[in-house]
Amino acid sequence: MRLNTDGYDEHKPAVVINNLAFRYKTQTQGQALQKINLQIAQGEFVMVMGPSGAGKSTLAHCLNGEIPNFIRGQYEGKVEIFGLNPAKQKVSAMARVIGLVFQDFEAQLFSTNTRLEIVFGPENFKVPRGEMEKIIAEVVQLVNLDGLEDRQPATLSGGQKQRLAIGSVLATRPKVICMDEPTTDLDPLGKAGIFQLAKELHRDKKLTLLVIEHETEEALSADRIIILDKGRVLADDKPARLLKEVELFAGIGIMPLQIPSYFLRLGIPREALPLTPREGWEKFGALPLAIDERKYRSLEEQDQARAERYGEIILSARGLQYVYPGGAKVLKGIDLDIRQGDFMAVLGRNGSGKTTLVKHFNGLLKPTAGKVAVCGRDVAAGTVFEAGKEVGYVFQNPDHQIFSDTVYDEVAFSLQMRGFPQSEIKELVEDALRAVDLEGSGQQDPFSLTKGERQRVAVAAVLAAKPQVIILDEP
Repeated sequence: MRLNTDGYDEHKPAVVINNLAFRYKTQTQGQALQKINLQIAQGEFVMVMGPSGAGKSTLAHCLNGEIPNFIRGQYEGKVEIFGLNPAKQKVSAMARVIGLVFQDFEAQLFSTNTRLEIVFGPENFKVPRGEMEKIIAEVVQLVNLDGLEDRQPATLSGGQKQRLAIGSVLATRPKVICMDEPTTDLDPLGKAGIFQLAKELHRDKKLTLLVIEHETEEALSADRIIILDKGRVLADDKPARLLKEVELFAGIGIMPLQIPSYFLRLGIPREALPLTPREGWEKFGALPLAIDERKYRSLEEQDQARAERYGEIILSARGLQYVYPGGAKVLKGIDLDIRQGDFMAVLGRNGSGKTTLVKHFNGLLKPTAGKVAVCGRDVAAGTVFEAGKEVGYVFQNPDHQIFSDTVYDEVAFSLQMRGFPQSEIKELVEDALRAVDLEGSGQQDPFSLTKGERQRVAVAAVLAAKPQVIILDEP
């Protein structure tokens, strides 16, 4: 894994991209990237944002050479990382210069303990054993995993796994780190921890940091925001200016920051918009606050009317308890009723039992004690296939439920298993794909899509079957 250093210059910009375009081999229409031109200076903290399918992950895979060396397609243009062209380097060798933390970070972990995961890169670069021990000590301290060196990665929490993936990349001591949506599967505390780590790496290690995100909450931490949409650079500016462009974010399906959105609706000029609660209070805290009592009462009445329109109880749990085979008692006497028409959110931190609870609703788990009923029938007394007719379940990770060769076959599978006529299947599949904005993608390989698009395929597969209850597990 020798790095060809021809052209390497530590004084050059960290990243230079000229006319970069890419189309996946399996892509039936359009391009994933279209004539991208960017330059990122050494030590910059850049947030790359955009809706699902904008080209963010594709761009990341171009930076370390996975595209075009591993992932084939029509590749044009040029990328340079400190003067090196990753398309002409071995991907393994580029790990000395740029590290990529995958969106699906669990796919990046494969060793039997934390220590071995961290030193995998250094071992392959033939780092002396004594130096590797120093690297382990430094990395576990840096990513707050000290004391967990001998733990199996599978036993770590989501946030710990993410920090381990980052640590394994840091161990090769790259000059650039790219994190592809590093907080997708984490709760708010886990997200805050990862972004705090990112800030510390940028501040203390002087790393060039690219974080791919589709949420705006942490964007103020960056030096710069680049927005991609449909494979193109839509905007490139400092957060203090760009985050005030509320309509721009909303127009491409990204939730704008709440504070500038609220003040824009109050008629505050764009240039004066605050970005944080503190800034809003400092600028406008002295303004009188008026609450229209009639409007408040109207909202109360709407809530009451909505509740009265709900139908019969469609799903219920009584005394629900669940103990995992290892002895961990997760559910401890759950009682609940869900009525037809309910829109319910199940909240809780990682490990609180959210997924364990909802897996009882379609029979994926059987209660240790208590009972779950759907449409009056005991779920545990039937099969998962029978429960699935009434309860559709979209997994937290869509890759755990996608298995067909095409998007159409994936969405049609449950309908075919239930004996629907082909004409009806075609209509239901097309309606479901249209509902999730994937119309025209039926013949694509699901795994050629982005993770966000694969999530929508999983949703479409559930929608097409028209169940009584739909469960979305952290979608």
